[in-house]
Amino acid sequence: MKRKTYFAVVCALFFIGFILRYAADHSDGLFIASQKEGEGGLMAGSKITNKKVYLTFDDGPSDNTDEILDILKKNKVKATFFVVGKKTEKARKQYQRIVLEGHTLAMHSYSHNYDQIYSSVDAFGKDIKELQEMLYEITDVKPVIYRFPGGSSNSCAGDIKPYIQYINKEGLLYFDWNALSGDAVNFNLSPERLNQNILTDVKKQKVSIVLMHDLAEAENTVKSLDSLIKTLKKEGYQILPITKYTQQIHHVSVDK
Repeated sequence: MKRKTYFAVVCALFFIGFILRYAADHSDGLFIASQKEGEGGLMAGSKITNKKVYLTFDDGPSDNTDEILDILKKNKVKATFFVVGKKTEKARKQYQRIVLEGHTLAMHSYSHNYDQIYSSVDAFGKDIKELQEMLYEITDVKPVIYRFPGGSSNSCAGDIKPYIQYINKEGLLYFDWNALSGDAVNFNLSPERLNQNILTDVKKQKVSIVLMHDLAEAENTVKSLDSLIKTLKKEGYQILPITKYTQQIHHVSVDK
């Protein structure tokens, strides 16, 4: 009898240890969506739902990046940052913080100079590689998630298809958007109007990739963010970071 009791205690301790180890390996404090968990992450305090929202920020890092990260951290959600190339010490720390806090570090362009980037496929590829290598050197992460400057439907590239073919050939994944705040169209839009624009789009579909901007001029985006997250959570949306498993939204696409 004593042997059976001892065996039962050992099994119970082993099981508890396994659960604790699993929790440590698959969570960043709570069961919150992270890059490691892909689309399997849970949003704290919410039931599983097929309504998904991906908050994305283009053009950073900026003077607003740290405040955006503070708000995301406070609300325990992860986002995606489509960054450009900046070599200041402040930007370096912001790239690192994005990664360390479990967000997706994604590529937008090194120069963000449309005329230069879209002058040729070779110039386009050089711009991407310069950004990718810089981010890898700073963060030890080599991003594969990409967003075209202006989106894949931009009018600056002329024929975008050769550029998409380059992305496909290099094994990168590009993401456009199907919801937007309008913050870069008019920096003076109120926080309430920015959120209204986003929520109007989000309610039309089950999966939404939201375009916002991490720019010094986009102060109202920062002011609107806490309220936006709380509203999305209240209405039952999962807020997730983009990963290689995320359903891609393309304005323009070509066969691989």
